[in-house]
Amino acid sequence: MVCVTHEMGFARAVADRVIFMDAGQIVEEGTPDGFFGHPRHDRTKLFLSQILKH
Repeated sequence: MVCVTHEMGFARAVADRVIFMDAGQIVEEGTPDGFFGHPRHDRTKLFLSQILKH
């Protein structure tokens, strides 16, 4: 199943894999633990820092 969402809590809870896209390109892919705990791409880090501070 594929689910497209901007709700990161939902993605973290139900996804087996997370894909993060920027400008139509996949910039990061991994498990929820890896994606949220150890982001590698600068755009992913910026995105997560913005949503996690709220």
